[in-house]
Amino acid sequence: MRILQVAVIGRTFHHAPAWAGTTKAPTLSLFVYLKDLSRGMLPSASQEPSRHFFTLEEIGRLHRTRADSASDLDQQTWDDLLLGSYEEQLTQEVSIFGRQVIHQRLRAGLDDAGCAAGRERLRTLMADPLRLERMHADLRVLRHADSEVAGLLFGADMPPTPWWGRWLWILPVALLLAVAATITLPLGWIAVLAALAPLMALQIHYHRRVESWDAAIRALHALLAAVARLGQEDSTLTAAFVDLRRPAARLHVRLARSLLVRMIPGGKQYADWFGAANVGRYFKTVRLVAAERKLLRECYLLCANLEADVALARHLLASERWCWAERSDARSLVLEEGVHPLMHRPAALSLKLQGCGAFVSGQNASGKSTFLRMVGLNLVAARAFGFCYAQQARVPALPVRASMQNEDSLLGGESLYMSELRRARELLDAKTPGVCLVDEVFRGTNHLESVSAAAAVLEQLSERDLVLVSSHNLVLAPLLRERLDAFFIDTASGRPALAAGVLRNPNGIALLATQGFGARIENRAAEVARWLSGHLAEPQSAESQSDNLRISA
Repeated sequence: MRILQVAVIGRTFHHAPAWAGTTKAPTLSLFVYLKDLSRGMLPSASQEPSRHFFTLEEIGRLHRTRADSASDLDQQTWDDLLLGSYEEQLTQEVSIFGRQVIHQRLRAGLDDAGCAAGRERLRTLMADPLRLERMHADLRVLRHADSEVAGLLFGADMPPTPWWGRWLWILPVALLLAVAATITLPLGWIAVLAALAPLMALQIHYHRRVESWDAAIRALHALLAAVARLGQEDSTLTAAFVDLRRPAARLHVRLARSLLVRMIPGGKQYADWFGAANVGRYFKTVRLVAAERKLLRECYLLCANLEADVALARHLLASERWCWAERSDARSLVLEEGVHPLMHRPAALSLKLQGCGAFVSGQNASGKSTFLRMVGLNLVAARAFGFCYAQQARVPALPVRASMQNEDSLLGGESLYMSELRRARELLDAKTPGVCLVDEVFRGTNHLESVSAAAAVLEQLSERDLVLVSSHNLVLAPLLRERLDAFFIDTASGRPALAAGVLRNPNGIALLATQGFGARIENRAAEVARWLSGHLAEPQSAESQSDNLRISA
């Protein structure tokens, strides 16, 4: 027996992960780690964590377990602001646990107290980069989880187990007796087949369920191992892990297969097929997880939130421009030198709003849509994490709602204009005040009706929300001047800047020449544009010019 123990310990040190000896651990903890590793519950040092693929539904499962809130970001806003790409940028070296927490914060935001607490945690982590990297290494084991368990731990129901699950031991005993009967009975093989039939039926019926559950158990092993490891850290951020370290280590062992089965070559396969060990273990561990869900939930929240904080702190240390965001009232917004974190070399733009929203105009390709996305993403980051990508920021803690990428749907039978109307109705029907970002409002119908519908909708929307809208329909600016301050993106200096006023030199017709349409088309377009401008400014005098316009054509 002692020889077996020495062999196991030697094998354990050979396969121990790199983090196993990074700090001095108590003898009891070291023994727990050795026993855990000898059972093969943790990956070896040579195994690099894979970046497992998780669907959007799996990543968002933690968020969906909480009660629906009117302040959550809807899916169109998520897509319009490219928040999926932003989330990917934040979670490059993060497990499914941390990714789910970051997703939840982005979707739901934090209240004032939660935001202030998160800011202090980030400051503490960033103040000691060496400890930050050590925590990042300690959390590395979580990245071996290839299954999400938030639905299992925070969902309403656990997988059911049948009443007869505790009597599975009868089947392998019956098989042994049937095999023994073949020695004395000529037709004993019939008894063997009879004993094998229910064993095979169990494997066929529970195969997929057991495989899925095994993946969940591996994720729980990674979670419990991280808790036991972080319980040895001497840090205020990991103080809560100390009390959970020993219960987590004990549960870590109880969820594992027996050492004897793992030591025998092929023992797992024989035990599963001829003893229904995998099905029995499934029933046993389901009951165990159900009994220990409170502990597992606490472990999940501690690890996932710490991993999210570590990822955000490392992200900020690598970012060139960012600041802590101050919270303002619902009708104020200040962004100084704000940038978009997804752009390689972003142009910094500043915006200050007090009481009114913003009507933004600009030449084609001047960056109006990018500007709205920059403002929207900074508002979401401030609400979720407490920081912005700017030199200074004072922003309202309001939900963001966007309407930027409406399009017609061939399969859905919905035209562009109908899509825009549906989204406008959703914005107007929102239950709480927010910040609305609208790009090229009502472009799916003719100019006259587009301006008319946009003016009516934006006027009502701005009564409740802080509205930022971009449009080529410059006539909207004077119609909405009481509710929206006018700005335009000035590109004259070669570097975009947000200036007060309405665009005076649109470049739509000038671009005809750059794209090779020819002088005839360019001149005719300019002539019609001059007439339209005069008609909008002085309709009566423009009527007398219309005959000349038709004659010259």
